[in-house]
Amino acid sequence: MTLRIAPIRLSHIHAPVQDRLDAVVDEIRRIVVSDFAPVDEVNHYLLKIRGKLFRPGLVLLCDQLNGEANRTAETLAALIELVHLATLVHDDAVDHSVLRRGMPTVNAMWSHQVAIIMGDYLYSRSITEITRLGEIEPIRVIAAAANAMTVGEMRQLVSHDALAFGEDDYFRLIDSKTASLMSAACEMGALTGAPQHRDALARYGTELGRAFQVADDLLDYTADPAVTGKPSGLDLREHKVTLPLIHALPRLSRAERAEAEALFRDPEPSDEAIHALVEVIAAHGGLEYAREKALESAQRAHDALEGLPAGPVLEALHDSVVYAVERRR
Repeated sequence: MTLRIAPIRLSHIHAPVQDRLDAVVDEIRRIVVSDFAPVDEVNHYLLKIRGKLFRPGLVLLCDQLNGEANRTAETLAALIELVHLATLVHDDAVDHSVLRRGMPTVNAMWSHQVAIIMGDYLYSRSITEITRLGEIEPIRVIAAAANAMTVGEMRQLVSHDALAFGEDDYFRLIDSKTASLMSAACEMGALTGAPQHRDALARYGTELGRAFQVADDLLDYTADPAVTGKPSGLDLREHKVTLPLIHALPRLSRAERAEAEALFRDPEPSDEAIHALVEVIAAHGGLEYAREKALESAQRAHDALEGLPAGPVLEALHDSVVYAVERRR
């Protein structure tokens, strides 16, 4: 299947499972409820700033691939979203980020200590709930993903100021931090609804996650902050090395390399310095290269779906790949 170019709305992708996503939101609320007011206060805020349910949608689509819906998948979809939310809360605290989707982060609203505790709470509630289901395979899948994401966060932490961070390091990082959970989402959906396609859907999720993260890193260079809800050039501001910069670095002149090194030494680089480095990266093909790599992973995700049952769900899975690489926020 060839890639489309026009962006696709997430509502279009979720159409086959939209009514079930409402049940997922109810499950999320049920799972995180607490009789301890400080925890409940933060939970209430987190549910207001939660994402677009892309990963839970993948669980439900994969569950429904064979035409039937398993109610257990709605709980698993809620758990995937809670684990994802926990990683975001922890990441924001580690990075000292102040905005997430245009709203203050938990660490900005409360404190870094509260953010770490709340991330732990979301993880522990997820594990408590998944053990209640009494099935070992979903536990195995989500535990492996959580472990990979933890290692990935450490990789990212130690990569700051590391202009020697290479392309292999980068893809190892995004496989840990992003692709692992998307693969887990697809695999968990397969466990409840399409077990014969478990391996294919897990591969699909991995490649989808890679495409999603490369495209997301590219958006950091190209997107309008008013649309994304976060400052442009945030990765460079936080001294994170992503694929556009990795590709451009060997091609920089001596003067350009010196400017890049100066930016990474500066604890608070100026907007002008960030803008100048973005222009240099673009001039050396870094943005185009990242786009090509996102499309390569996207094509492999499409290929992983070959031979699966045709219908609206399969179309939605293909459209999810297009959404991952063509979205604007």
